[in-house]
Amino acid sequence: MLDENRCLHDIAQGSEVALKQLYEHFSDRVFNTLLSYAKNTEDAEELLQDVFITIFNTAPSFQFNSSAGTWVYRIAVNKALDFLRKKKSKKRFGIFTSLYTNDSVETKYEAVDFVHPGVKLENKEDAALLLKAMDVLPENQKTAFILTQIEGLPQQEVADIMNQSRKSVESLVQRAKSNLRQELEKDFPDRRKSKNNTSKEI
Repeated sequence: MLDENRCLHDIAQGSEVALKQLYEHFSDRVFNTLLSYAKNTEDAEELLQDVFITIFNTAPSFQFNSSAGTWVYRIAVNKALDFLRKKKSKKRFGIFTSLYTNDSVETKYEAVDFVHPGVKLENKEDAALLLKAMDVLPENQKTAFILTQIEGLPQQEVADIMNQSRKSVESLVQRAKSNLRQELEKDFPDRRKSKNNTSKEI
């Protein structure tokens, strides 16, 4: 089993071997988390690289006040949220630009048909709707929902990642589910009784 703290200590000393070990240890899980935000494999891969570059560059400042996993996930979540903010800003700029041009602005920031590769075949339609509906969630609700309901992390671990209390995370998840339910019922009223799209299905 990998000694995560020793690995981070070696990375702080400039060890690329240790960085590779940490990457192999965390990359699959972190990639899935990033994918839930980006909804695009290419963007998630770029974010994953950025996460581990940041880990390599900032490992000397890690104080070991939290677990290595918590720190890695915290970096990943921050990178993902920054990505979404920039994407939203580009959309707004594109809309603004279109007011002064005759050409329509190509929308290339959405991946409406994206389905998380970890989703079971029979749940793909529901999962696609759920991932799209998550766009309406505030950042904290989105993060709490993704980490607990999609990635399956324990609430206490998510609380540590988000610098929140466990009770706060539980509240954020409940509010996220409520908001998702309202969004899905608004767009798909016929699915209201037959499907519960805010349960842990993906």
